[in-house]
Amino acid sequence: MAKEKKLVESITSMEEDFAQWYTDVVKKAELTDYTSVKGCMVIKPAGYAIWENIQKELDRRFKEVGVENVYLPMFIPESLLQKEKDHVEGFAPEVAWVTQGGLEPLQERMCVRPTSETLFCDFYKNDVHSYRDLPKVYNQWCSVVRWEKTTRPFLRSREFLWQEGHTAHATAEEAEERTIQMLNVYADFCEEVLAIPVIRGRKTDKEKFAGAEATYTIEALMHDGKALQSGTSHNFGDGFAKAFEIQYTDKDNTLKYVHQTSWGMTTRMIGAIIMVHGDDSGLKLPPRIAPTQVMVIPIRQQQEGVLEKANEVKNALAESGLRVKLDDSEKSPGWKFSEQEMRGIPVRVELGPKDIEAGTAVIVRRDTREKITASIDELPVKIAEVLEQMQSDMLERAREHRDTHTYVATEKEEFKKIADEKPGFIKAMWCGCQECEDAIKDEVGVTSRCMPFAQEKLADTCIWCGRPAKHMVYWGKAY
Repeated sequence: MAKEKKLVESITSMEEDFAQWYTDVVKKAELTDYTSVKGCMVIKPAGYAIWENIQKELDRRFKEVGVENVYLPMFIPESLLQKEKDHVEGFAPEVAWVTQGGLEPLQERMCVRPTSETLFCDFYKNDVHSYRDLPKVYNQWCSVVRWEKTTRPFLRSREFLWQEGHTAHATAEEAEERTIQMLNVYADFCEEVLAIPVIRGRKTDKEKFAGAEATYTIEALMHDGKALQSGTSHNFGDGFAKAFEIQYTDKDNTLKYVHQTSWGMTTRMIGAIIMVHGDDSGLKLPPRIAPTQVMVIPIRQQQEGVLEKANEVKNALAESGLRVKLDDSEKSPGWKFSEQEMRGIPVRVELGPKDIEAGTAVIVRRDTREKITASIDELPVKIAEVLEQMQSDMLERAREHRDTHTYVATEKEEFKKIADEKPGFIKAMWCGCQECEDAIKDEVGVTSRCMPFAQEKLADTCIWCGRPAKHMVYWGKAY
């Protein structure tokens, strides 16, 4: 029993130290490990399986809206990176450079891609000639490198996995439509699959992507009241096209510049899943993203017939389309229960001699620990129902947490007090001036998260300067 307790007690309470709790869950659930490469992580099978499910579901959604996958090089010549001034300035502090190939110094140093706008632009200028070549709606799954000073598994590492979409269009209207469309793909994915509610909106000019005309974002609230930028979609207008001379001959036989977009989501979403849903027992995975949805745990498995029946149950569940495993290790049932909870597996099925005799099994939900007795023959149908209910309940709990930690401020001192005492989102009006935005960051310690599409008029004046307000903004501390 001492060992069984230790499995759970080795996780720091999230109320005691949220950062340490997060690290404990990542380590104990065996999602990642540290490496000898500072700032980089090993994504272990349990963590990578979640990423594979994210890839699979996102890729399916991308293809439904006309996206095709490609792959471009990971190296970018310095001269190419320098072509778009704002872009290179935005990424300069995070760029890793390659200066030697084999035994010879390179004639021109190359950066390891922090993002691939410049490579796609270089590709498009040779691939797009006529209006008939448009639109180009491409995506690539790859890794990128950004030389972060402070790192944390999934949330911020020097190399991370992501997808980056890059599109080219004939008109500004088409580009804007695609930008918003992809943001909505991300938002729907987060809510429907990850059970994470998000705020959809536009970034301020200060917070937008380097080189973009407009950046749109989905913002999620973590359990500790900090925001996490969970996906972004950028409208580049024709700025990159002019820098890279990406032109096409239109129907009227005139040369025009294309309009471009870019959008991305990363492995930090695994961190979001942990911080939105996890508890002091460990990870808590929404059923639709969980690599293993059901763990069958035999009780007194040494007794005749128990393991055989447990395997029958496992096979029946698998045949019904559920992702299921059987824990037939020699560990005690208590240890197995703790391990299943630590790893976030949504449902476990407890099956012992008395259950078999009665023709029943016990279903235990990971999120509520509710125990449901069901007929063994009805397990596939019953568990499918439980998983759907659990998926819905997890989204609603996360939404309730976000809403009860979202505050409204209409006066400066009230704004400061909330920021100081109540972790979460703060809705407040803003005049649109960067001076106020900078002052709020410096003096209050919060940043603008987004100007939501669903605007509200909370007051007539800016929360900071008192001038006429232009936008309602979500403010908060963020990862």
